[in-house]
Amino acid sequence: VQLQASGGGLVQAGGSLRLSCAASRMITSTFSPKAGAWYRQAPGKQRELVARIDSDRKTTYADSVKGRFAISRDNSRKRFLLQMNSLKPEDTADYYCFFADTWGQGTLVTVSS
Repeated sequence: VQLQASGGGLVQAGGSLRLSCAASRMITSTFSPKAGAWYRQAPGKQRELVARIDSDRKTTYADSVKGRFAISRDNSRKRFLLQMNSLKPEDTADYYCFFADTWGQGTLVTVSS
């Protein structure tokens, strides 16, 4: 499987971004039973879990993003989405998707104050 992450960019505090992680080199029937997640890593800090979505669409969020971020999945298009609202400067980081024991490349999110 290969993962392609996109959607990062520069946004002002309070703004929104939507990240997308598309899986390729796999068939749909093997995508839908697996959980997916988004992690982030800020400069000088460890990579941390941001959000996770299971095959039954049960979601888990880091306390720091609860109520602001929403993870979803589109099984027909084999992709995960992360809607990020009310962004804060402390959300600035490289964001990585993780699926089927594979990491996508990072997509940089920068939130200016």
